[in-house]
Amino acid sequence: MTITQLQYVLAVAEYQNFTLAAQKSFVTQPTLSMQVQKLEAELDVLIFDRSKKPISVTEVGKKIIAQAKNIVNEADRIKDIVDQEKGFIGGDYTLGIIPTVMPTLLPMFLKAFINKYPKVNLIIKEQSTESLIRNIQDGHLDAAIAATPLEIEYIKERPLYYEPFVGYVPNNHRLAKSTNLSPEDLDIDDILLLKDGHCFRDGVINICNAKKNYGEEHFQLQSGSFETLVNLSNEGMGMTLLPYLNTLELDERKKQNLKYFNTPSPAREVSLIYHKSELKIQITEALKEVISGIVRGAIAFQDVKIISPINK
Repeated sequence: MTITQLQYVLAVAEYQNFTLAAQKSFVTQPTLSMQVQKLEAELDVLIFDRSKKPISVTEVGKKIIAQAKNIVNEADRIKDIVDQEKGFIGGDYTLGIIPTVMPTLLPMFLKAFINKYPKVNLIIKEQSTESLIRNIQDGHLDAAIAATPLEIEYIKERPLYYEPFVGYVPNNHRLAKSTNLSPEDLDIDDILLLKDGHCFRDGVINICNAKKNYGEEHFQLQSGSFETLVNLSNEGMGMTLLPYLNTLELDERKKQNLKYFNTPSPAREVSLIYHKSELKIQITEALKEVISGIVRGAIAFQDVKIISPINK
């Protein structure tokens, strides 16, 4: 039994196809199939039921795969131990970021990080929170940046910053003359929201203490863009809420429509999340240090109330 064989078994279990698993493992399909068959012969069991399409995992195979994940993770940890002992910070590191954070945060820290840690090959993927959680569990992401708290047993959360919500209120809106906002001022039925699936959307709904299946009687908006929400707001379709960092890039005319909340301001907690196994922790710590240092200067708000991204 070898680590490589276990890695091939995990690939087949994930993709449910020998050819695709071989492609993802960067080997030929006959090589991968032969190694899996060798392992099955050594253990004298079938890990996969090849008679079904797609390939399925046998009952004993499920137990083997669960243990194989632990073994492969622990094998990877050995290299981590050596890297940490040598003080080496480098190698491939795959980072996921939610869509409502990526456009504002990435330009702030990316150049600084790669300049400080040139030996790290940072691979960045924009994904929904649900996908980030699944890919961290499956080992496809080393870490992710998401709105928290998530309260998932196998995931560690390290807060990076607390980002206030800011109202964007056009001149013709009922709240246009308000100096500041409070959650009680908001009406969920006249707030433009991101499409379903965005955690920022759920945070706004939680501020308004509304249910997910609220009105939208006159039209349904399926947009993932804050810019679209601002433009529709300017057309008299309602107000919207923006993350604080998104307001920094607005032109001066649009900034005149911003309304800040009375303290404590509702805010979202944005954290670096990763598997509790803490693989590549030296890179994770370096990433946290760079991001926290940069964002701390951009967000001066202190008195905030954290709004959960989960609509409880």
